[in-house]
Amino acid sequence: MNFGTTEIILVVAVLFLLFGATRLPQLAKSLGQSRKAFKEGMREAEEEERAEQARISSNTGTPQVSAVSDEALMEEMRRRSEAKQS
Repeated sequence: MNFGTTEIILVVAVLFLLFGATRLPQLAKSLGQSRKAFKEGMREAEEEERAEQARISSNTGTPQVSAVSDEALMEEMRRRSEAKQS
């Protein structure tokens, strides 16, 4: 979708009519701050995810669910069930 010069001028004119010349710089500033905060939040979330993955991969002493055989899992379920009933 390409916007021509006429469409861009029309959009800018409508923005001036809706917000006025004094509010447009404030609006642009708040949009820029929101964009910056969003990017920073995304970066922090990615860093937390990488740290969590590193923590999980470095924790090799604890067996993971995928590493436990079905028989061992069933035996553990039976043991917990019996312990709960007694």
